[in-house]
Amino acid sequence: MPKMVLLAAHVSLGGNDLSAYARKCEVTVEVEDKDVTTYASLGWKEVLGGLKSGELGLEFLQDVAATKIDSIMWPLLGSVVPFVVRLDAAPKSVSNPEWTGSVLINGWNPIEGSVGDEASVSVGYPTSGAVVRTTA
Repeated sequence: MPKMVLLAAHVSLGGNDLSAYARKCEVTVEVEDKDVTTYASLGWKEVLGGLKSGELGLEFLQDVAATKIDSIMWPLLGSVVPFVVRLDAAPKSVSNPEWTGSVLINGWNPIEGSVGDEASVSVGYPTSGAVVRTTA
């Protein structure tokens, strides 16, 4: 059975390659289930898919120096921006698919942690529109 270890994932937000700051990336998508059960269902629940939604979860190591992660993310607050993620930094291919879409930058935590912790930032951004998986 094939196995994979994430070593060099690609993460881009708003056209900015943030891979050097990212240490966790998670794309989740889901579909609402709509109950369409009738008496003809004979006591069994029936469902159909409704609206689709997604989220891009990221964890960054913080850097507040000029031109670094904090100065990139702060101006994006409140904007809908494109995202691109791949399991590997290599170009997209059949064995390295790419997920793209847009997310609302609805928050930023410039300071997060306790005494002695590394300075990191965890965020979750809702998708806006379709999430697309491509291989070519």
